Amino acid sequence: MSSDADAAADPAAPDPDEPSREELAAQVEALQERVEHLESGAAGDAADDEKRMVIIATKGTLDMAYPPLILASTAAAFGWDVTVFHTFWGLEILHEERSKELQLSSVGNPNTPLPNAVAALPGMDRLTTAMMNRQIDAVGTPTVDELVDTCLDMGADLQACQMTMDLMDYDADEFYDEVTTGVGAASALSEMADADIQLLV
Repeated sequence: MSSDADAAADPAAPDPDEPSREELAAQVEALQERVEHLESGAAGDAADDEKRMVIIATKGTLDMAYPPLILASTAAAFGWDVTVFHTFWGLEILHEERSKELQLSSVGNPNTPLPNAVAALPGMDRLTTAMMNRQIDAVGTPTVDELVDTCLDMGADLQACQMTMDLMDYDADEFYDEVTTGVGAASALSEMADADIQLLV
């Protein structure tokens, strides 16, 4: 009887057309490596898909403190990577004491229904600031210091320009906890270059 007939008669004999255990193990290992490669690539793509926003905050009046903080907190809530670089009067927003006393400038403000001659009178800035603060309280809008805390809690990077700190003789201890100090314009420009959205406020 031929060997083919012997193999057919013996069910325990290996089929020459089927891969060996070593070949199967090699195929499984190759598939595992392929899966790991695809998973790492998917993770990298997800990281690349993260939106990044950089805001340059330059103004320190009560009305101009809100736009960068509202935009930053909203973007952070969406899971975006957010940086707000505060320079010149924008540092007032990060100053723990001064941020609670920001004023609304009435002179040259098109949203203040006062002629400049009247708006320039002594005490008018305090009056318009008091009116805005009453409106903020009436509608339940968060205060500036509350928005700063919200941004920091949500992971937004609030940065203070070191050159402006030196110019205005501010100390890092005067700012809110977790504010990033010692940052220069070069760092801000580098972050802006890589960001999806850049805003100057």
